Amino acid sequence: MFFIMGITQGRKDFGSNQMVVCEHCGSYGRYQVFMTYMCLSLFFIPCLKWNRQYYVQSTCCNTVYSLDPEIGKRIAGGESIEILPQNLTQVQAGDKGRLKRCTDCGFETQEEFEYCPKCGRRF
Repeated sequence: MFFIMGITQGRKDFGSNQMVVCEHCGSYGRYQVFMTYMCLSLFFIPCLKWNRQYYVQSTCCNTVYSLDPEIGKRIAGGESIEILPQNLTQVQAGDKGRLKRCTDCGFETQEEFEYCPKCGRRF
């Protein structure tokens, strides 16, 4: 007799989409809540989950925050809860990823310059 077992890492997304002004980039975005966990599978059937951690990702710059576990459990249970800044701890800084384009010379950059490095005109 033999057993087919495996341990994998999983992710579950929740439907909590709260509109916010991002503290990292200053743009409008939404909070998307998700949970990561480790899972033991027996014959490809998930049997045991552990190490559950709740995270929030902003849609504007993809900054990832760790969410208070109690708030995360309530959201996973289906409650509609407002996520406050004191419930979050920044884990990974995001990248704004937006191009700035000079209206005078057409130079494009992702840097946070105030003036165009090519022609000197204000962005």
